[in-house]
Amino acid sequence: MWKGGNQEAVIEGSGGELGVPGSWGLQDAACHLARASLPIMFPWPLPLGSSALTVLLGALTSLFLWYCYRLGSQDMQALGTGSQAGGVSGMPDVCSQTGPRGPGDPGEGPRAEGLVSRRLRAYARRYSWAGMGRVRRAAQGGSGLTGGAGVMGIQRPGLLFLPDLPSSPFVPRDAQRHDVELLQSSFPAILRDFGAVSWDFSGTSPLPRGWSPPLAPGCYQLLLYQAGRCQPSNCRRCPGAYRALRGLRSFMSANTFGNAGFSVLLPGARLEGRCGPTNARVRCHLGLKIPPGCELVVGGEPQCWAEGHCLLVDDSFLHTVAHNGSPEDGPRVVFIVDLWHPNVAGAERQALDFVFAPDP
Repeated sequence: MWKGGNQEAVIEGSGGELGVPGSWGLQDAACHLARASLPIMFPWPLPLGSSALTVLLGALTSLFLWYCYRLGSQDMQALGTGSQAGGVSGMPDVCSQTGPRGPGDPGEGPRAEGLVSRRLRAYARRYSWAGMGRVRRAAQGGSGLTGGAGVMGIQRPGLLFLPDLPSSPFVPRDAQRHDVELLQSSFPAILRDFGAVSWDFSGTSPLPRGWSPPLAPGCYQLLLYQAGRCQPSNCRRCPGAYRALRGLRSFMSANTFGNAGFSVLLPGARLEGRCGPTNARVRCHLGLKIPPGCELVVGGEPQCWAEGHCLLVDDSFLHTVAHNGSPEDGPRVVFIVDLWHPNVAGAERQALDFVFAPDP
């Protein structure tokens, strides 16, 4: 308050020092303002027993360590159960992409769905979801895992369905021009390799070396790659075909969805409709020997092979194959290679190669 007429300001109950009773005038204001502008320094370190800040920091550190432990445990669990799921790794049916499911096919059902979802999330935690919008939506559930119904229900991949992926039963050859041209230019060498490993397909037992047991009556196959794994003995016997495979840009060579080899269908054989495991791949058929009466129907659209030319098929659509020719016509022979769908981006391919890597 102001006292007297000498214009001297005095604050009652205050002193020249903080907390000391007394009075001060205007002439002391500059000194006190300078002192008040100094930072307040607390003694360091703070007393451990009485510091709430120390307790809070300790609690936050403990929570962070617990979170890191849980995250690492989930990653290891997701990555370590691949061989126990009984079906994420395995061989998709190569014999004209139809017929009964093979013993090594990727599994279906809730068990496989849970494994795929866990491994996709583990990959995203280790790296990121950048550039993997379709894969992320598939991992979140819904129609993405264990397949999904497409147009009129004719597209039903058994294990993995990438949403918003452009799909049609037959894919234009220009979509995989490099690989198509390479395979077509290798037609003489691949046909020569087939002649070296061919036999009379009389159904005798045991089968010749390298040939797999028939997946259906009249359907035989010799695989150079099976479920993303090279078959060394068969590759050595087919050097021209193996050389062509090594030059492909989109071959699914490190993925359990990836297969390559010769498919033989005898006259009178018919393989009823089925759908492949995923719409992320396209199957390339190189016609080697195509007698009359052979037919391939994919998604209700009929097509036929031509010798020396490639046919790109999305086998996630319902498809059927038949050889209606006579015994004199001989078998239908095609060389089949699993390629990435042309619209699956590089980041999506890396994630799916991680999740569906072949068993060690």
